Amino acid sequence: MSISTVDKPAKFESWILASRPKTLLAAVVPVMVGSALAVSQNQFIFVYSFIALICSILIQVGTNFANDLYDHLKGADSRNRKGPERALSSGLITSFQMKIAIALVFSLAFVLGLYLVYSVGILILVIGVLSIAAGLAYTAGPYPLAYNGLGDVFVFVFFGIIGTAGTYYLHLREFTLLSLLISLPVGVLITNILVINNYRDIDEDREANKNTLVVKLGKRFARIQIITSIILSYLILFFLYAHYNFNYWIFLPLSTIPIAYLQIKMLYNLKGMQLNKTLELSAKYAALFGLLFSAGMVL
Repeated sequence: MSISTVDKPAKFESWILASRPKTLLAAVVPVMVGSALAVSQNQFIFVYSFIALICSILIQVGTNFANDLYDHLKGADSRNRKGPERALSSGLITSFQMKIAIALVFSLAFVLGLYLVYSVGILILVIGVLSIAAGLAYTAGPYPLAYNGLGDVFVFVFFGIIGTAGTYYLHLREFTLLSLLISLPVGVLITNILVINNYRDIDEDREANKNTLVVKLGKRFARIQIITSIILSYLILFFLYAHYNFNYWIFLPLSTIPIAYLQIKMLYNLKGMQLNKTLELSAKYAALFGLLFSAGMVL
């Protein structure tokens, strides 16, 4: 292979593929829900949420890039995988190009986040650095989280609690029990996206020694985890109505119950590549729940 072939720039479409655009809703929902709570308390500052949203998306893209790179290097992504095509394993992007992209994307998120550090405080710097470090540690380093059954914890903590309560903190400079409570549905439903992904890939992950929680505990546990997470998300709405100053609009997400049922039904009835439909539905479900949840808090 010639040097010119190795160094040939990857096409724009290849980078779009590597960024996994369908997963980026997971970066939007926590910022949206945290911002909605701030709006409901008349403490919303648009520029804070806007920059937080851009940083959240960049960190998600950087994490996806790192996931693509290190899954490829560890042999977890093969041409026979059940999921969508991966840029590195397909030869669309080289490892060197991906390493440069990872550095650029995370650096841009860090630089943009400095405005929030300047405006809000040093705690935002700590949150930002931890988020970037966790994005790398998800599949890289001596103890990659995704390969040791900790991927679910990573997603729940960073896309749920930190993403949602952290956005709220930008506006009010405080963490509250309420901001923690509203982060729970966000965290568990976004985690469900990962669980379904790992549920689909259980055989390939086991062969590649990628010991996800599904590999460790089995498909039955994964189904129970998903169903429990969905039920918890709806129960939180009733708790918020009973104990906080929300009206009936807070129950808007209950309209997604038919989608939740369909998602569970697909999980039991579909196999292999068919589960890609379930994965896509779970991402849309989490986004719709988050949108209606946000609207309910604002209204």
